[in-house]
Amino acid sequence: PKPNQNFRRTWNREEWSAKAQERESHDRAASKLHHEAKLAGKKFHRPPTPPDASSTSARASRLNLEENLNKTTLVPAGAGVGKRGRGAGFYCEACDLTFKDSLQWVDHLNSKQHLHAVGERDEVVVATLEMVVERLAWLKRRREEEGVGGEEVDLARRLAERARAEEEERVQKREKRKVARRERKERERKLGKEAGFGSGDGDRAGGGGEGDEEDPDAVAMARMMGFAGGFGTTKKRS
Repeated sequence: PKPNQNFRRTWNREEWSAKAQERESHDRAASKLHHEAKLAGKKFHRPPTPPDASSTSARASRLNLEENLNKTTLVPAGAGVGKRGRGAGFYCEACDLTFKDSLQWVDHLNSKQHLHAVGERDEVVVATLEMVVERLAWLKRRREEEGVGGEEVDLARRLAERARAEEEERVQKREKRKVARRERKERERKLGKEAGFGSGDGDRAGGGGEGDEEDPDAVAMARMMGFAGGFGTTKKRS
């Protein structure tokens, strides 16, 4: 008897023929757009995949990299092998991946894999003049709705206030430098007065006059310490 051949996979020729024609028409349209953009001197951007994908936009909030800091997390037994699945670290729900450090986590958020998973393209829309005007009009309407649109900004007054604040800051810094310099001079004067007072007591204790000879041992010791003369004072006696 003839063996049963029903286990073999069959193909719908009409369905796959229609898919091939659709792909060929899509490729021809893309080639035409690319050629027109090249003639116009512009950069060609292929249609997004999927077609409803949005362009990459800036983050509305900062990344919280310290969310799990100093916290204990329970993970499955085999979670430490590879990046697939939830584990200890930074977990991406869209891609089902876990990263061990913040650098890999941020790189993944900016990668094509993650952007495709969240439905975004890896292309940034360049703002045109019309888009900038529309954005400014929207900001103006929002200020009016918040009730601060009636307040006018006086640029000259703001510049004058800024200059006055900078001048006050400079005066405060100058006063601090003067006080520090005065305190340093006062300390130096006290140290010099104490050194001179000690040498003067030694001279009075010896009862010598201006022409008295100094101790040779003291002179030698002073020269070893770097002094030109002895330990006596340089003030002239009256």
